[in-house]
Amino acid sequence: MAHSEHPFTRQPHRTLVSLSIPVLFSMTAEPLTALIDTAFIASLGAVSLAALGVGTTALSSLFWMFNFLGIGTQTEVSQADGQGRRARAGRIAGLAHGMAAGFGLLLILLLIPTAVFLAELLGASGQVQVEAVAYMRIRLFGAPAVLLMLVSFGAMRGLQDMRTPLWIALGVNGLNILLDWLLIFGNGPFPVLGVAGSAWASTISQWLGALAAIGLLQRQIGLWHRYRLTEAANLLRVGSDLFIRTGLLTLFLAFTTRAATRIGPEAGAAHQAIRQVYVFTALALDAYSATVQSLVGYFVGSGGMRWARRVVVVGMQWSLGTGVALGAVMWLGRDWVIGLLVPETAVAVFLPAWGISALSQPFNSFAFLTDGVHWGTGDYRFLRNAMIAATLAAGVIVWLLPPDLPGALTWVWGAISLWALLRGALGLLRIFPGIGDSPFAARAR
Repeated sequence: MAHSEHPFTRQPHRTLVSLSIPVLFSMTAEPLTALIDTAFIASLGAVSLAALGVGTTALSSLFWMFNFLGIGTQTEVSQADGQGRRARAGRIAGLAHGMAAGFGLLLILLLIPTAVFLAELLGASGQVQVEAVAYMRIRLFGAPAVLLMLVSFGAMRGLQDMRTPLWIALGVNGLNILLDWLLIFGNGPFPVLGVAGSAWASTISQWLGALAAIGLLQRQIGLWHRYRLTEAANLLRVGSDLFIRTGLLTLFLAFTTRAATRIGPEAGAAHQAIRQVYVFTALALDAYSATVQSLVGYFVGSGGMRWARRVVVVGMQWSLGTGVALGAVMWLGRDWVIGLLVPETAVAVFLPAWGISALSQPFNSFAFLTDGVHWGTGDYRFLRNAMIAATLAAGVIVWLLPPDLPGALTWVWGAISLWALLRGALGLLRIFPGIGDSPFAARAR
């Protein structure tokens, strides 16, 4: 399909939104399942809930560090599709699956023997440590499946197939909930497994989801087994830049949590409440990012740079509008959030910081959208450097912040807002006018 025949060229707004909605639902399926999982385990008592928290925190952070496999696959497949080279798209997807399986096996071999150390690192001891270690060792056998699904979803979205990942995600998470009910509590013919039952539920459902995704992708483009070393090296190069970027993102958010906790228990509780909502608002903005990545990659591959710029403009309109709407909803719904998540003693420190977080949503919209644009062009090194600059600038503020400063938590969220603002501003300058060796500036000549 030539770029002039793409649905976006006829109905840009409808195409972008129709592609983004399935991405949003597929992204929210897992956190909603995690909430149900948490509710099940909470009924077993504080020890089991603490063990689940330790296990999921450790593994989700480690799995997230390998998101470059999905991002790199999505960009490479979308550009190959734009070039009309489906065979190359299949070969890249097959290579990425091989790498995902290898990294997953490596995680099993390295982390099962060190699970006790990981639990201790996160402060677990006694029975909490015992249950957390059991949880992690079971869940680690699902590590290859998690990474394989990440790659499969990236390849499908690179082909602008947003619905298949949604159906797989819904199936995986629905099965996970059912298995949770059977295995955690020992319903039906199963024994009571507690936290270990939750781990088995996740592992089984993820493997079934990975196998389904691979089978469907094989039918779509085929997964070639003749790999090229140059393409493997390209994915690994992408991985190094994105690994640094993701690591800095994770460290910065952990650093702000540490700063909030040092201010005092009220600030720590308020920060946790704001952070939980912040994560959910990020999902809506990230859906536009994933869609823009695929569309930009397609048009870059097909030589339609004019249409790639049009994707950016349309994406900015929808993302900014959503960011403003999210900020307004956050502020208007503050009493509901307070009643649900904020202890009475923390309300005074919560409100001003919550206001800053609500005001930052438009900044977040630009940060997420430009991430997707530059993923689509393969401008990973720039994204790495922008993250370094933003994290250093905002991190210094958090580092120098005295815990006893009046309104210290508001300053923490001010630094987080600055972090998003700098990333979004640098991302926009890379597009308009195209600072440095921007792919947009290079292809515009």
